Parts: sequence; C-alpha cells; structure tokens
Amino acid sequence: MLTVIVSNQAQLANGIQSSFQSTAGVTISVMDSNEAPQFPTNPRLIRFEEGVPAGTALTTFSAADPDRFMPQTIRYSKLSDPANWLKINATSGQITTTAVLDRESSFIKNNIYEATFLAVDNGSPPASGTGTLQIYLIDINDNPPELLPKEAQICENPNANAINITAADADTDPNVGPFIFELPSYPSGVQRNWTITRLTGDYAQLKLSQRIMHLESGVYDVPIIITDSGNPPLSNTTVIKVKVCPCDENRDCMTIGAVAAAGLGTGAIIAILICIIILLTMVLLFVLWMKRREKERQTKQLLIDPEDDVRDNILKYDEEGGGEEDQDYDLSQLQQPESLDHIITKPSGIRRVDERPVGAEPQYPIRPVIPHPGDIGDFINEVNIFGLRAADNDPTAPPYDSLLVFDYEGSGSTAGSVSSLNSSSTGDQDYDYLNDWGPRFKKLADMYGGGEEE
Repeated sequence: MLTVIVSNQAQLANGIQSSFQSTAGVTISVMDSNEAPQFPTNPRLIRFEEGVPAGTALTTFSAADPDRFMPQTIRYSKLSDPANWLKINATSGQITTTAVLDRESSFIKNNIYEATFLAVDNGSPPASGTGTLQIYLIDINDNPPELLPKEAQICENPNANAINITAADADTDPNVGPFIFELPSYPSGVQRNWTITRLTGDYAQLKLSQRIMHLESGVYDVPIIITDSGNPPLSNTTVIKVKVCPCDENRDCMTIGAVAAAGLGTGAIIAILICIIILLTMVLLFVLWMKRREKERQTKQLLIDPEDDVRDNILKYDEEGGGEEDQDYDLSQLQQPESLDHIITKPSGIRRVDERPVGAEPQYPIRPVIPHPGDIGDFINEVNIFGLRAADNDPTAPPYDSLLVFDYEGSGSTAGSVSSLNSSSTGDQDYDYLNDWGPRFKKLADMYGGGEEE
C-alpha cells in the first residue's frame, strides 16, 4: 500500500478556500516469477589427497530455490568435467568419483581440479543456475624419481673425468629430495668398473673405478638405484648409457674413438662394410643384366636375311671403280702404241682415244636435202646404239667402269660424220616447225623461223 501527497510549491492566492495539497492511496500487487536456483557457495573448495579411488563420495553440491511461494523441484547435471573424473546425483547433488584423482595430471592447475555443475528447476519457464566445484589435491609420494641425464660420455682412463647426475621427481616437497644414489650389486661388473659419489642431496658423480686401469671403448649400460625422501620412500632403477672413448689432453673424445663412442665396435663396422659390398655387387650385376638384355634385344635376328631387309639399311656409294674384280687389268692398253700393225688385225669398232682408226672410210647413206626433225632423233639413237654395241663387243675395250669416248669423228669412226647433215643452199627453207620443238629450240626458231630479215 502506498500513499501519495501532492501540493503546490507556491502559496495559493488570497481568498482561495481550498487546501494547498491533496492525498491519494496507491495499491501495488507484486506477482511471483520463477527465479533461477542458486548455489550457496560458488565456487566451492574441498580438499582431498590424490589417489582417491573411483566410487568415493566427495561432497553434496546442492542449490537453493529463492521462490518461497512457488514450491519447485531442482535437478542436477554435469556441465564441465575436463578429465571425466566425477559424476553428480540428479536429485540430491551428491558428487562421486569415477576415476582415480591424480595430482600430476595435466588437467591440474596449481594442485586444483575444477568442475562445473548445472541446477535446473521445473518452473514455467524453467530457470537454471551454475556452480563451480574446486578440488584441491594433496600430494602423496606416488612417483619414483628418474635419473638425469639418460646418456653421457666419459674417457676410458680412470681419474680422467666424471659424470654429474641428478634426479627428477613429479611429486612435491616433502616427497622429493634429498635423493640416495646407489649402484646395484648385480651384475657384478657394475660395481667393479664404476663408482658413484654423492655430492649434495640432489647430485652425485659417476666415474670409472680405481680398480681398473683401462676400459675398452664402447657404449655401456650402467644401472643406478635412486631413492627419494617420501613417506614411505620410493626407489627406482634407471639405466644410463655411458659412451667410453679415448680422449685428448682436453678430455674430449678423439676422432679415432668416435665410432666406438657411437656404439659401433669392430665387428659391427666389418658387418656394415660387408653389407655395403654386397649391395654394390647386386647393383653392378643388375646393371650388367640390363645391358645384356638390351644387347640381345638389339641383335635379335629377323626372319629374313639382313641383306634383303629394306628397313633402315645403309647403302655405300663411296666406292670408286669396279671393286676388286676390276682392279687387275693391263694398264698398257692405255698407252700410245708404237706401231699400228696390231691394230690392223683388230676387228672394226670403237677405238680408244690413244688409237687412230685404221681402215677404209665407211660409206654412209646420203641424207635428204631437207631433214625432218624425226631424222635427227633417229640419227642420234642410231649412233648411240651402234656405239654401245661396238663397245660391248670389243674384247680390247677397258673395264666396264672406264671412260669411253664417243666424240671421235675422224677416219674410221663407226659413228660417221655429221658433215653429211648438210643442207642445200638452193631454194627457200621452211623453219617454222622449230617453233613446235619447245623452249630448247626457241633460239633457233628466233634465228630461222622468224621470217625474212629486215
């Protein structure tokens, strides 16, 4: 209920009988609306030792409904659980573990594990609220120490140098150092060849034993027992790989010992070399086999004679002369004869250049005065055929590939003389037919077939 009074700021004028203020009552009805559930403590922190087994009830994480006149039911669910370690009862809000809580997990930040839960009522419309649960995990000694480093190098002579070693522990104080470093009694060669000396609570030195004068180069596995200071303490045997090699005056591994320091002895080196030789031999044999196959493929004979094969054959045209069968002939035949007696006995025919034709002048048929173009062609063919036949039938003629001369037109020539192809000076000649002989006779046609000279 609300009462409202209203009045003028200034006084009313004189003579006004009304009151200077008025009063009114106001009634406000407040209607209930659904409000979200609320977690009393948000975030809520609880403490537990790590290693809690699965199925352990941690706490009840419940919310309250601020609606007093509207009774409602709240149900719970899991909203965020990074490692999936928890579960919540849907009606009561009780939280139970589903896995072992490990403080060394990557989901732990500053020893705290966080999970978020959701509370939803059944109002209209439904409302929800969130709450965060923080679990602080107390460390227990559940991680044995580990040796550092895992590999080292040392000279093969005693008192040359030493290896500094330490330990790493995933736990926190007081479940870490000081540490105890020991050499195991088995195998017996470990304590005979090596000694370990504690420097501080976290560091120790490993070196060759004074009882040996020399240790062969190579890689040795040296087991070392490390114990932490937890309650109860935890121990662990870690193997360190020590490379023993010959060193120079600066206690650095020399080049000659690099192979041994890398863990390769003489036997291993020999085995590697043999493998390399075998591999190279196999490669060489493979190459030779491939070349042989290629050669066999290229030299494979055809079904026909190679001389008769017309595919990509190479023919030689650089021989001069008739070959071996034409090289053995009498060169005296090319010389000028001293007398002509032996020539007279020879049958008539074509003579060589160095011979003079002997015999009566042959008689040739008289050509017509006006030759026909066909007569010239017949004459040329007759001369060529006759001369070729005479050369083939002459036993004294040079070999078939020697030079034969057909330009001798003197006395005794079977070709006769072209002087018989004379023309009569009497009468007019008609040379117009020269125009029909083609471009080779164009000059003659211009000279004789052009008509009268001007």
